Amino acid sequence: MSQVPTHLRYTEEHEWVESGADGSVTVGITDFAQKNLGDIVFFELPEVGRKVEVGDAVGTVESVKSVSELYSPLTGEIVAINQEVVDSPDEVNSDPYEMWLFKIKTKGGASSNGLLDAKAYEKLISES
Repeated sequence: MSQVPTHLRYTEEHEWVESGADGSVTVGITDFAQKNLGDIVFFELPEVGRKVEVGDAVGTVESVKSVSELYSPLTGEIVAINQEVVDSPDEVNSDPYEMWLFKIKTKGGASSNGLLDAKAYEKLISES
């Protein structure tokens, strides 16, 4: 069974989102995603300063099995990337909720209505 921390929000594309006190959100991939991808070997992350819209493809994650797109869960601007993930992508396999990928500073009023709470995400992955 995949871990689904209750304090996070989730996307249907298997990314987790955590809101920061400064108005930014931190994004990573879920335990379910990393288990299905297999051993992760590479991340291509968005450039800091890039303006993104909800659903924009912003990077890729490559595993021994496949390559998958990373999507922006919210509208805003990329304000940070996790260089540690780029340098050691396999770290995500051991703890996907500690190894964040990028941070977005959301526009005022950016809606998080499309995000799932833990219960809804558990239902989504149980049907997969």
